[in-house]
Amino acid sequence: MKYEATSPEDYISQVPEERKEVLEKLRKTIRKNIPEGYEEGIQYGMIGYFVPLNSYPEGYHCSPNEPLPFMSFASQKNSINLYHSGIYAIPEIHDWFVKEYPKYSSRKLDMGKSCIRFKKIDEIPYVLIAELVKKISVDQWITVYENNIKKHKK
Repeated sequence: MKYEATSPEDYISQVPEERKEVLEKLRKTIRKNIPEGYEEGIQYGMIGYFVPLNSYPEGYHCSPNEPLPFMSFASQKNSINLYHSGIYAIPEIHDWFVKEYPKYSSRKLDMGKSCIRFKKIDEIPYVLIAELVKKISVDQWITVYENNIKKHKK
């Protein structure tokens, strides 16, 4: 589902009532744990966390006028999805998350390359997400992006 939001608060105000509290808790978890330097806003129709252009003026290779994306989350039709670029770009982060997930949830992990889908929204593992969010500083993300993603997209 796509929402035409101008701010994270606006985005959450538009989701179905039963999802608002869950999205607020997810947002609070991320904001409390994300390393300094990332900014929050609406990016690609979702609540996103990104490296601002004043920190990384080159921007995202697909759209250089866009800040470098790091992670985001969205309310989709059948799930709440968390998108984390580190899971996609850093095998050690991916492997750590896959190994840790069963310690926090009895549900089977539903994951794509960078997307984690939570179909049972009352069972989102916020403590695990907090740990995931802490793992990559802005400087580390820029280095990973430049060394592993950007050079392959040219």
